[in-house]
Amino acid sequence: MPYNVTLIPGDGIGPEVVSAAVRVLQATGVSFEWETHDAGLAALGKEGVPLPPKVLESVRRNGVALKGPTGTPIGGGHRSVNVELRKVLDLYANVRPVYTMPGVKSRYEDVDIVVIRENTEDLYSGLEHVVVPGVVESLKIITEKASTRIAKYAFDYARKNGRKRITAVHKANIMKLSDGLFLDCCRKVAEEHKGAVTYDELIVDNTCMQLVLDPTPFDMLLLENLYGDIVSDLCAGLVGGLGLAAGANVGVEQAIFEAVHGTAPDIAGKNAANPIAMVLSGAMMLDHLGEQKAATRVRAAVETVLAERKKLTRDLGGTASTSEIAEAIVEKL
Repeated sequence: MPYNVTLIPGDGIGPEVVSAAVRVLQATGVSFEWETHDAGLAALGKEGVPLPPKVLESVRRNGVALKGPTGTPIGGGHRSVNVELRKVLDLYANVRPVYTMPGVKSRYEDVDIVVIRENTEDLYSGLEHVVVPGVVESLKIITEKASTRIAKYAFDYARKNGRKRITAVHKANIMKLSDGLFLDCCRKVAEEHKGAVTYDELIVDNTCMQLVLDPTPFDMLLLENLYGDIVSDLCAGLVGGLGLAAGANVGVEQAIFEAVHGTAPDIAGKNAANPIAMVLSGAMMLDHLGEQKAATRVRAAVETVLAERKKLTRDLGGTASTSEIAEAIVEKL
């Protein structure tokens, strides 16, 4: 039986990289039925809302989605589609693996980090209001429930995937109550896994400095929502950029897989975007579906194409198009 998957092409380069990922996934031999729906600016223009109810209904029904980047206006306009999807579907765990790719020039070697980010609360939720004209208040909400849940997810992930160390990243020296609560929850969960997974803590600004100096000692990073968003992009820069950074948003009943990068409107429609992040997000989806062999084959094919350096997109120093990269990966499969 084919897997029913909600497909959200997204905005900007989204349709191009999603199409490339679909091409690769279909070449694995795993059978899919794609249920395509627009979200973001594409949906806003057609239906008057950036996240139509039928998109949510489709993800709930299928339990899994592959999503391209969606546009969010800066300083006004509609709420982020990503934030809305994560909140409404309770996709509480954001998972972003970052590792050194063969053939990709970067400042570091042997980077292998998994960023686990709480996905439903904190400042990133966008809870803001005007107190009086000229004064805006943003609310940072940290709860015991969400902090404990993401800590448990991180330690379970570590145990299942042979990870040895989790670093909780915080700013509890300043935000003593909110980040302090986050750390209290992490410590309690860490105690349950004592001896199996090493646990330590690091202030977020120091974390960024240490990552830039030498990222290789880090294994897993456990962060609140906003810190996780920023630090995961920093980590992507350590291994060659956002064009290689895959991601997953995981809940109890649903999961959405998407690249970390944005819509890149400057190259949209030019068949120039790097589809590898989206392809690797598809590999994460295969893992989630229990198709580990196919996921391993996809990653191996991607790494072979990169190692050969015959076909690379512009962000990696080449001239290949989005579709050419997809076909090169398919050939390796």
